Amino acid sequence: MRTWAVLIFSISISLFAHAETPKEAPVPAFTLKEKLKTLTSQSRHVQSDNLIFDLPVTYNKKVSKWIAYFQGSRSNKWFREWLQRSYKYMPFIQTELKRAGLPMDLAYMVMIESGFAPNAISHASAVGPWQFIEATGTRYGLNKTWWLDERRDLKKSTLAAIRYLKDLHAEFGSWYLVAASYNMGENGLRRQIKKYGTKDYWSLIKLDALPAETQEYVPKILAAMLIAKAPNLYGFRDLEKMDPLDYDIVLVPGGTDLSPLADHLGVTRKSLKDLNAELYLGYIPRQVDKHFIRVPKGAGQIVSSFIHQQNRKVALE
Repeated sequence: MRTWAVLIFSISISLFAHAETPKEAPVPAFTLKEKLKTLTSQSRHVQSDNLIFDLPVTYNKKVSKWIAYFQGSRSNKWFREWLQRSYKYMPFIQTELKRAGLPMDLAYMVMIESGFAPNAISHASAVGPWQFIEATGTRYGLNKTWWLDERRDLKKSTLAAIRYLKDLHAEFGSWYLVAASYNMGENGLRRQIKKYGTKDYWSLIKLDALPAETQEYVPKILAAMLIAKAPNLYGFRDLEKMDPLDYDIVLVPGGTDLSPLADHLGVTRKSLKDLNAELYLGYIPRQVDKHFIRVPKGAGQIVSSFIHQQNRKVALE
């Protein structure tokens, strides 16, 4: 199956490729689409018709290597978890990207950056789903205090990432270079482009002009994107389809602790804390007047009543 999947996609990506993609002989689109739909229709839990790409797609040895790696026995389990989480988080991220006029497939950067984990922290102290370092996060409006880190908030970090990606594309003009600069920093990429006189990502790789991690970054994104578009094709069958992220927003006073609130709502403490990942201590300090929190969809009124009762109890004491 893996060989057949690679063969089909190695042919079909030429249909979606842009200027950055090597040209291949034209193949009738309807034939390929029918084959892909047939191969991906074996499980009702798998995306089977999301075969449109709005990023340029290149298929080469590096991309093939990462597809094989994600399929491998050592990686299959956690990559499967990433795919399952994508059902929850991708719709939100892609909606924001579309609203901003950016390619929706840029959302696969989040899969590679953090696997959609709100509390992910890299060896370079980058934090959150989009893995912002503190300086870049601050530059794009993400606040960090002793109790709050907005880099961990999916919505706030996604909106900040959109502004950042727009700025990078305005300068570099290529989505591959946008991803490269996001990974290695725009200053370093500027120097290498000036030094080697090219703005072609694959040429810079051939020249060994980019850090090793950056040379693998775009291939990782492309591999994840190809698998996620048709997971059944690559052996990821019977995925657990998580419900898309949805929530109510409630304004609560300082002193609100997420743990007893989760207990009252009958949800796990981890799930409520993940929903409010920016509150990385798990509570709002008493010296803060008010703050918005997210709660499970439909629970807004229950939370407001609970907070009112808690405040009344404190006042009586």
